[in-house]
Amino acid sequence: MRHLRQPVRWTRLGMVAENLVRCFWPFWTILFLTLAPLMMGWHDLLPLAALVALAACVLIALVTALLWGLRRFHIPGPAEALARVDAALPGRPIAAVADIQAIGAGDPASMAVWQAHVARMAERTKSARAVEPDLRIADRDPYGLRFIAVLFFITALLFGSVLRVTSVGDIVTGPSPALASGPVWEGWVEPPAYTGRPTLYLNDIRSGPLRVPAGSMLTLRVYGDLGGISLNENVSGRPDDLPPLAEGQQQFEIVYSGTLALEGPDERRWTVTAVADAPPFVALTDPLTADAMGEMSQPFRASDDYGVESGTATIALDLAAVERRHGLAADPETIPDLVLDLPMPFTGNRAEFEGFLVDNLSEHPLANLPVTLQLSVTDAAGQTASTAPEPLILPGRRFFQPVARAVIEQRRDLMWSRDNARRVGQLLRAISHRPEDIFTSETMYLRMRTIIRRMDAIALVGLDEETQAEIVSALWDLAIQLEDGRLADARERLRRAQERLSEAMRNGASDAEIAELMDELREATDDYMRMLAEQAEPGDGTDQADSSGESMELSMSDLQAMMDRIEELMQEGRMAEAQALMEQLNQMMENMRVAQGEGGDGPPSPGQQSMQDLADTLRDQQGLSDDAFRDLQNRADGSGQGQQEDSTGQQGPDGQGQSGEGEQGEGEAGQGEQGRGQGQGSDPSDQGRSGPGDDQRGLTERQQALRQELQRQRDGLPNLPGDSGDTARQSLDRAEGAMEGAEQALRGGDLSGAIDRQAEAMDALRDGMRELGQAMAEAQTGQSGEEGEAAGNAVPGQRDPLGREMGNSGQMGTEQNLLGDMDINRRAAELLDEIRRRSAEQDRPEVERDYLRRLLGQF
Repeated sequence: MRHLRQPVRWTRLGMVAENLVRCFWPFWTILFLTLAPLMMGWHDLLPLAALVALAACVLIALVTALLWGLRRFHIPGPAEALARVDAALPGRPIAAVADIQAIGAGDPASMAVWQAHVARMAERTKSARAVEPDLRIADRDPYGLRFIAVLFFITALLFGSVLRVTSVGDIVTGPSPALASGPVWEGWVEPPAYTGRPTLYLNDIRSGPLRVPAGSMLTLRVYGDLGGISLNENVSGRPDDLPPLAEGQQQFEIVYSGTLALEGPDERRWTVTAVADAPPFVALTDPLTADAMGEMSQPFRASDDYGVESGTATIALDLAAVERRHGLAADPETIPDLVLDLPMPFTGNRAEFEGFLVDNLSEHPLANLPVTLQLSVTDAAGQTASTAPEPLILPGRRFFQPVARAVIEQRRDLMWSRDNARRVGQLLRAISHRPEDIFTSETMYLRMRTIIRRMDAIALVGLDEETQAEIVSALWDLAIQLEDGRLADARERLRRAQERLSEAMRNGASDAEIAELMDELREATDDYMRMLAEQAEPGDGTDQADSSGESMELSMSDLQAMMDRIEELMQEGRMAEAQALMEQLNQMMENMRVAQGEGGDGPPSPGQQSMQDLADTLRDQQGLSDDAFRDLQNRADGSGQGQQEDSTGQQGPDGQGQSGEGEQGEGEAGQGEQGRGQGQGSDPSDQGRSGPGDDQRGLTERQQALRQELQRQRDGLPNLPGDSGDTARQSLDRAEGAMEGAEQALRGGDLSGAIDRQAEAMDALRDGMRELGQAMAEAQTGQSGEEGEAAGNAVPGQRDPLGREMGNSGQMGTEQNLLGDMDINRRAAELLDEIRRRSAEQDRPEVERDYLRRLLGQF
């Protein structure tokens, strides 16, 4: 069977390779480990005695490994190779062809079967192929010593030289006669490490021009007779009376351009050019931009010939540009310059790059004040470049709510100078004179009163830095709460506006009254939709888009169109149609609440139930905080301070006196606890005040129940993917810790400390709810692709999130004519005019204006 010759021959060669690898791997491993340090020249660093001892050990190891391999090595024969090829074929056909029939040799039928079997096996041998050798020896080398040896050898090949191995004989036998009879030199020029330039071997460079970076280190070595070689140079700046170049080594730094000459055997002369390190460069590429939340972005460009090492941005107060009036008229306290690190590329080349300085400095004392911005960068040589001071207004968060804006202004004045403390306290007292017209929540008013009391208390002793920082932080938290508001307040305001408009329809109101009520409804709807969007989206300033944002923009467009239509129908006297459209608007808003997970008749999902439970916990915690504050206020009134406060004529947000506030607040808190249904085990009527001790125990028990309920809710959170789910759990852990701290403070009678911990718990709860909503949105986005095919088929009676019947195509929206008999072209022109007017209003949110501009671009 000649077709088996090639497979058997190659298989035999593979078996020889197997034996070589298995028998001699210790030999070449020791050999590679020996050659690697010799090629790197490490033997030049060892004394002769140590080198001889190591050489003897290596020689013994090599001989032992060679003998061990020779004893085990054998060359496989053709029969072994043929057997391996046969074993790789199914049924071992080669052995079957060579077999002899043992039974039935005289039976013609049996012989016919045997011959057919042999013929079939012979045909199968034609598919024989060479068997690959098994070169794996992991069982013999479990620690991978052979790989370490190969790695060292390859490294030595890349960074060493094979010629250095021959210098071992020179070390043992001494220098050659040629070296002993005459001087020999060698030299290197090593550029600074930060340049990344390679070392130059002067023996390989002929006389002529030589360009090296300034600061390079030149090393010269001379071997042989003394005084045979002289050095003349003027590149180092060293004095002229230097000792002559003798046997040994000289090393100096190349500082100037000049001449470098070696006179003697194999003399060289180079014209050296010391290339100076260019200074870095930095510039502002575009004006600074900022969003409504105060996050600024300053683009810049930086470059250097060898790369920028670091950079800073210095923001300093531009006192000359400050308008010195009101709270800024006083002499400012020393505000240190704000130094920010410029972002540097983590990977890639820093020789030239562009970046963005992004930060939010809304809480800094320089926010919204004239400042100068100066960028500075430094290279590896220590050279620095800076931009000219750029005057600008340091961006900060913009507050649109009037009271929040006033609070932020007083916070700025207090940070400007502590001498403004008395003025700030008076203005805050004036701002809260009629709280029922300003504050939408009793908690906001009580926080304002706490700040005013604190400032009155320190007015006599003076304001120190620690107290100043505490009040500044409290004013910031109050302004944020005033600006953002609460979704429940916005929903209640929207409901009242809808009821008043419905009542006006029934009573036949005038056009002026209709216009006023429609403006109120539009304003309430805008506030509610904005807060609904803030609750549904994380608002972290990222550019990541999701489906919820697009749904919210569509809802605003539909709602505005319907409100315009309602106003038009009322002005035309078509009250019945306006009332029907108003009911449809109410249904749309209710469906919007369902789409955002706020209500609905169907069973809520686990995520929606968790959001509702957390919202209830937040409401109960806020009510408990209000009760704790009223107890603290009543305790202060009992010591005589309450009379001074009552003399100012201040009232709570409900228009009643302080005592009325306490009774009403307790009733509301009791209703909140009773409405929870979470097993608080207390009736609102049982929370009447029988004494300070009873109140203290009641507050402590309520706080403990809230903490236990939050723990249950945290353990019952659904498994949500992504970082938002983990962040939500971490926020709830912080809230639980703050609640525990408040509980301990209540047990110890520290109402002030308990209120602070309760505020921290509420902030952590809000963060957890926001992150949980983001995680739910991400999970919903991941499921949208799987549900896309099913969503394409319309289901009879199915409605979209706005309460409209689905079209025949199954797409979101409606095929109904919402305009009735109105001319569609005239209505389109009116809508375009309204969009243009709203897009030009500067006080509208940037997100809404951007959406309106995109609408104008499409139509």
